[in-house]
Amino acid sequence: MLSLAGIGWSVVAFIFLTYLIPHFVVTFLKPKDLKKAYNAKWGLVTGASSGIGKSLATRLADQGLDVVLVALQDGLLDATFSELQAQFPKQTFRKVGVNLGRTGYLEKIAEATADIDVQVLFCNAGYMLTGFFENTPLEQQMANLECNAVCAVAITHHFLAKMVAKKLKGCIVFTSSAAAAIASPFTALYAATKSFISSFGASLAVEVRHHGIDVLVFHPSPVNTRFYDKAHKLDVLDFFKAQAVHPDALPDAVFRCIGRTVWADIGTTALCFRLAMKLMDYNFMATITALMAPVLPDFKKAMKSPAEQGG
Repeated sequence: MLSLAGIGWSVVAFIFLTYLIPHFVVTFLKPKDLKKAYNAKWGLVTGASSGIGKSLATRLADQGLDVVLVALQDGLLDATFSELQAQFPKQTFRKVGVNLGRTGYLEKIAEATADIDVQVLFCNAGYMLTGFFENTPLEQQMANLECNAVCAVAITHHFLAKMVAKKLKGCIVFTSSAAAAIASPFTALYAATKSFISSFGASLAVEVRHHGIDVLVFHPSPVNTRFYDKAHKLDVLDFFKAQAVHPDALPDAVFRCIGRTVWADIGTTALCFRLAMKLMDYNFMATITALMAPVLPDFKKAMKSPAEQGG
């Protein structure tokens, strides 16, 4: 008979293997050709003008998909649109300039795509507010909530309903974050919205799989993008920025996971965060972090006024 210690180690091994095996297996698979897999013509990417979104849009075009680029209406969107048109002259691109932090975006997206079938959807847009939650005006917090979480729900509902009604296969992919796995002081709303996206995507995957629609939520480790440009200086952010990879390194890793797993932790930081939560209870970690926070350098910086922080 197994001893209690032996049973305990067996349980621990089982827990870690159920996490590690799917991630290990997909690393040996080829990135999925989304155009062929779903017999798709159009893809749509939010936050497509730079960073991860631009890299995803480029990869879709490289697979032969026409792409709708959704992002803030500015020079960056115009430049990305022109760049992709020049790089992929055989593909069709549409740009939809909207602010995903304010109401009205869904109507513009729906109007711009009314005559096409979007079967490959990447809900990627998001940004981070840093500092103490109460020090940022509520209007800014609610706009961040809208962009990071609410717009993904609205956009997904719109295109998913069309796919189901027309019996079209496809995929819906959400960009979450390694921050979804842990308590993240000084970026409270960012971590919370990413946790929401991770849970929403996992639950939605169960509902739509039988329609031939795959859902993936991926949690990237830090990526070298404009994402951090407007964040206050935090030691922890500086540390993660130093580990950041180029966004072009992500698409193949993401495309390998679509239809093969529901959550994908990509990169060392995301893997370490998830493994840490298997070694330590979330509540315990959050409680210890709350008790230790006042002695952390970033906490002391956050206690200063915005002017002192350089914000």
